[in-house]
Amino acid sequence: MSLSAPRLRQLLAISPRHSLIIMLLALLVGAGWSRAAKRAAEEIQGTVVGVADGDTITVLDSGQQQHKIRFAFIDAPEKAQPFGQAAKKALSDKVYRQQVRVDILEQDKYGRSVGRVWLGEQDINLGQLAEGYAWHYQYYARKTQGRDDFQRYAVAEQQAREQRLGLWQDENPTPPWNFRRARKSAAVLRDERASAGAEPPQQAADGGR
Repeated sequence: MSLSAPRLRQLLAISPRHSLIIMLLALLVGAGWSRAAKRAAEEIQGTVVGVADGDTITVLDSGQQQHKIRFAFIDAPEKAQPFGQAAKKALSDKVYRQQVRVDILEQDKYGRSVGRVWLGEQDINLGQLAEGYAWHYQYYARKTQGRDDFQRYAVAEQQAREQRLGLWQDENPTPPWNFRRARKSAAVLRDERASAGAEPPQQAADGGR
């Protein structure tokens, strides 16, 4: 069926109101694509190729890109702390060379992706907590964790404490954030003494060896 020139011009002509509708539809479609892309960027799937400690792993995705993952909501002992190596081993036994999914929440100041790690339907973050190899990091969890999830994690830590699992075998374990703060303060003090030309206490005690 052929169209006359006047009819063709009529079909091509768009009123200002129709133009506005088309623009709004385009914006909505674009926003949908943007949200879909954001969701895709917020999830990482791959193989665990490294376990740094009880709450940090490296995941290799299908594009052969490595992602450093810091577990959200929990804080495991530092490796130099009691049970730090045990926490690392417990995590490694669960996930090393396993296929995992990571729901990314944010990037931390060190450039790591902070997220929740899943092995199938198993919440690995919660698992470390339930086995007594981490604290519920409530200071940060309150900012990003849902209420029901927060309660679930809090209960898991309390049960691990009561059963004296993992690090809770110690009477009064030092939270890793306090350990890091103390270590940082000691480093600052050493730097100040070095700047002032004072001999470090340890060297003074052993004759400067």
